[in-house]
Amino acid sequence: MARKSYFHKKARIETTPTVKKIIKEIIVWLLLIVLTITASYFITTNIFVKTAVAGVSMEPTLMEGQVVIVNKIEYYLKSPRRNDVIVYKQSNREHSYYEIKRVIGLPGETVKIKNGIIYINDEALKEKVKTETIENAGLAEEGIKLDDNEYFVLGDNRNDSEDSRFASVGNVLKNEILGKAVATEKPFTLVDSLNLAD
Repeated sequence: MARKSYFHKKARIETTPTVKKIIKEIIVWLLLIVLTITASYFITTNIFVKTAVAGVSMEPTLMEGQVVIVNKIEYYLKSPRRNDVIVYKQSNREHSYYEIKRVIGLPGETVKIKNGIIYINDEALKEKVKTETIENAGLAEEGIKLDDNEYFVLGDNRNDSEDSRFASVGNVLKNEILGKAVATEKPFTLVDSLNLAD
């Protein structure tokens, strides 16, 4: 009987560390799963979001209904730059969807459109993307001076776009910008590589 008790105790001593090790591994895996889910949620709600293109104003760069991925943290680190494709929502607009346009004029600059050509501080702008010659300069025909927190935006579809040339839109304020459109979802393509001029 004493011998049986000895072997029983020995078996219990050998299995206890194994059980503890398994429990420890399970806890580590559960923590990793929770951290992964939390990180994914944070990234998808605070850094990257998706929105669909509404209308044809960004064609042929972005097509109506196409889903774009927006980097929300981009402009916390730096200011929008010329040619960035931005996603914004103006507070004075009644509709609920986000607008997508290209930044042309930066704070402090004067934007003028004459004979279909865009001028920034009286210098002709070399376009990064392929666009049609502008037929309607709108408010920019006389020149628009941008305030310190304003951006002048245009759609790439220059003759079928409601943008900063028109009083119904005007200039976009920095605090109205959600973020930078960085890629299309299907197919996955970087926005900066689309519709580039020769």
